[in-house]
Amino acid sequence: MIEKQSDTAKSSTTSNARAVPLLVLLAVLIWGCGPRGPIRAEGGQAITTELSPALKPVVEGAIEQTRYTLSYDPAYVKLSYPGGDVPLDRGVCSDVVVRAFRKAGVDLQKEVHEDMSRNFSAYPNVWGNKKPDSNIDHRRVPNLMTWFKRQGKTVAITKTAGDYLPGDVVAWDLGNGLLHIGIVSNVKLKQQDAFCIVHNIGAGARIEDSLFSWKIIGHYRCFQ
Repeated sequence: MIEKQSDTAKSSTTSNARAVPLLVLLAVLIWGCGPRGPIRAEGGQAITTELSPALKPVVEGAIEQTRYTLSYDPAYVKLSYPGGDVPLDRGVCSDVVVRAFRKAGVDLQKEVHEDMSRNFSAYPNVWGNKKPDSNIDHRRVPNLMTWFKRQGKTVAITKTAGDYLPGDVVAWDLGNGLLHIGIVSNVKLKQQDAFCIVHNIGAGARIEDSLFSWKIIGHYRCFQ
């Protein structure tokens, strides 16, 4: 979820809904992945890299969302637990990560909730919550960053494209307190060194050449 850390869950979704269109205008949309045909990029065919069996479910699970998740919707929603999800046609940036990880057998809703239930004070407390909330905790970027760090999944932040591999999770600071998160794909545009990112920054899930578009504040590797 693109969110301002100082806001509560419900008020932050309102401010985010206003901020997202501006962010979309500033972002450079390179290409989208449709349900049929080859992936194409502006200026030619995109290049895909073979994936290991461990990486394939999470990366393909991320890219698959570009076919179905067509809008950005930061509304607070009561979810079933475990395995709860908002409708597939909508979501926020963190939902891209959550859905992709589920394809690889990891339920971040359950994992984050259980860890927060045991270690609530270890997580950011900027929304005024008194206890864990399985409906929203895993959809908040700071909480996902904390969980990845606590699981020992942190990887160095660098300015070298080759250090960011398919399946890696990357978090950014967009400015004005807004945080963002996405997954590194196995797709590159011709003549580019960096793999494209699968993320939802306001217009549904997209796959874009945007790794270094914003300040990177988190880099995590959960699958090899």
